[in-house]
Amino acid sequence: MNLTVNITNIEMKVKLDNIAGDIIKDNETYTLIDNNFLNNLTLSQTILKPGQSTRGHSHVDQEEVYTFTDGNSIMIIDDISHAAVPGDTFLIKAGSFHRVINKSTRSVCKFTCIFERYDRSGHDANYKK
Repeated sequence: MNLTVNITNIEMKVKLDNIAGDIIKDNETYTLIDNNFLNNLTLSQTILKPGQSTRGHSHVDQEEVYTFTDGNSIMIIDDISHAAVPGDTFLIKAGSFHRVINKSTRSVCKFTCIFERYDRSGHDANYKK
């Protein structure tokens, strides 16, 4: 049985902390990696740098699943703060504002998201001002 990642096959096996995707953004705040192997879903990993936070956003018609794989963070969903450590998974309903804060000033925070595939260059996400 071949257990290696081979994207030419019908199926693809990945790990939550290594999604075998492409870096789509890398800046002073975070590194964003997307795996778009599937036609309708995106598997996305964020590596949030020490002391940083995401901007936070919501989607009118899209739900998301966030699973934390490394670090010590805070997940804010609709103004409610939740501790987020490796192994924690958050189910985020459409329309819910959500944001991640890396509590550590020394270590990265990593989380993997699953959501319906969309054009990230468009305006599908609503950011809080």
